[in-house]
Amino acid sequence: MRGIRYQMAKYHFVEEYEALVTRLMREHPIDRAMEMAVGGSYDQFGAIQADILAHVGLQDGQFVFDLGCGSGRLAHALSKRFQINYLGTDVVRSLLQYAARKSAKNYIFVLHRQLSVPVPDASVDIACAFSVFTHLLHDESYLYLEDMRRALKPRGRIIFSFLEFGAPAHWRIFEDTVAAQRQSQLPHLNTFIERSAIEVWSQHLNLSVVEFIDGQDKRWSGQALGQSLVILEKSTTR
Repeated sequence: MRGIRYQMAKYHFVEEYEALVTRLMREHPIDRAMEMAVGGSYDQFGAIQADILAHVGLQDGQFVFDLGCGSGRLAHALSKRFQINYLGTDVVRSLLQYAARKSAKNYIFVLHRQLSVPVPDASVDIACAFSVFTHLLHDESYLYLEDMRRALKPRGRIIFSFLEFGAPAHWRIFEDTVAAQRQSQLPHLNTFIERSAIEVWSQHLNLSVVEFIDGQDKRWSGQALGQSLVILEKSTTR
């Protein structure tokens, strides 16, 4: 597995995710632990995410950047369907090691703990972040989006999933979070982002909102992702 230099950061999500993965690996067989670390249903959700990238416009020969790639369920699914260049980053080394074993040999996985994208300017066709911004502060998500835009080619696209209060299915997540907070047992941060906020972010980042997709949309082989989605596009002029 390849790596890059970085300065150690004390971001909340690094310690929280490392602690979770360490506990899962201690309590379960490796395949089960790696599946649970990304929320379960490894093959099912990997296939859904690959369908979503196909909808975004992914084609053979393109370059995909996968922020928070986890144990590689998207990378594994893409390996079966596309001939692409791929870079996945995460903050937990054991997840990256597992992802590399499950994916195409030319795929690159990098341990990266900064709020940035470790690729050259204008090099990425599609940048994605599934179940990542749901656990970050808004300023952290904005900084990631800012650098994703730098990394995109003209007309390149960003796809990310998010939780929103307007989605009835997401309210249960908020209720569970409130209940855990009440008992001082909050396992990790759950962040909601409203569509109006995403539209404002996009205006300031000079990104166009191509489409919002409801989390219960079942166009992905009859399955729903669960989280809402937005597709953003970089201008050809700036």
